[in-house]
Amino acid sequence: MAIANLPGLAMEVRSRWFSSAAMPDAGQPRYVNGVVRLRGDVSPSQLLAELQNLERLAGRVRGAPNAARTLDLDIIDMNGLVRDAPDPVLPHPRAQHRAFVLLPLRDVAPAWVHPVTGAPIGQLIAQLPPQDLRPA
Repeated sequence: MAIANLPGLAMEVRSRWFSSAAMPDAGQPRYVNGVVRLRGDVSPSQLLAELQNLERLAGRVRGAPNAARTLDLDIIDMNGLVRDAPDPVLPHPRAQHRAFVLLPLRDVAPAWVHPVTGAPIGQLIAQLPPQDLRPA
């Protein structure tokens, strides 16, 4: 797993894999989703650059928003940091609305609390509308 070899970081734990429908629904094939918890000392911009490089190496070509992609690596949270700019926005602005983020996030950080709302992960999951998500 290339993400485990990022400079300045060590992978602590990986979630189970989940299969989900594309969101928003655009008639795309199902996606496979997971979350890793990393430990280390890098800036948000450095981590974003490293993740985008991994996406590029996996064949991702950035096109229209929400278009099908070979790999999509997002930063959900960095030690509770809150920022609106520059990229990456933290915490991820849509994480709390997506079962495909929250369920694997719970695997690696069961005590996670949303740094803006203060809501614990269990509460966020309980508030989600039904979503097409299942173990992969």
